[in-house]
Amino acid sequence: MINLNSKSKLPTPSNAINKLIDEAIVKKRSSQPRRKYLGASSLGKACSREIQYEYLQTPKEKGLSGRVLRIFELGHILEDEMVKHFRNAGFDLRNEKKNGEQFGFEAADGQISGHIDGVLCDGPDCIKYPALWEAKTMSEKKWNDFVKNGVAKSHPVYAAQVALYQAYMDLTQCPAVLTAINKNTSAYYHEIIPFNAQLAQETSDKAVNILHAGDTMLPRISNDPGWWQCRFCDFQLRCHDM
Repeated sequence: MINLNSKSKLPTPSNAINKLIDEAIVKKRSSQPRRKYLGASSLGKACSREIQYEYLQTPKEKGLSGRVLRIFELGHILEDEMVKHFRNAGFDLRNEKKNGEQFGFEAADGQISGHIDGVLCDGPDCIKYPALWEAKTMSEKKWNDFVKNGVAKSHPVYAAQVALYQAYMDLTQCPAVLTAINKNTSAYYHEIIPFNAQLAQETSDKAVNILHAGDTMLPRISNDPGWWQCRFCDFQLRCHDM
């Protein structure tokens, strides 16, 4: 007789579909070539050794799940929507060249590189032009922290990224505009960021030090593998010989 109380061990159709989708996303991501340069988006990280591992293309210990990669993809979609909203509001926002490529810079024979989200060239008189424009999507918790404390305290990696872009793209005369969207509520917040020459120089010097170090490992941020930044690092086990 059929046991109506038994529970099937087979996955539900929804879970099965999600598993296939996520596996395809991870496979596609893993097939993409890794960066062979120091990216401006990562140079603001506190630990130079972590950046060095990435530059040396060291295999990561913690791969990104399909769900996390979908979050990244959604962020790109929302950023494209931001561009439309700015233009509809009368801003001359330029985010790509005529050939469809992003604006960006290279330094140190291409070993340091970055691609900006756009430049606000003209528009309403609420800001000064031309201004670097960067867009970020955030969870509600991180967005609230950003609004309350500002980018330098809440997201220092973003602050360093903006300073580098301003310096290398020669957009230092006018403050940058960093637009953050709350992914929970679709609320926007725009921080106006004057050029921080000291931060740009310190971040650039960090990049040069990493390049000069080669495969000689730089000091880690902490010798305690339980330190909070180490616990979330993709290279924790290797770095601390765990």
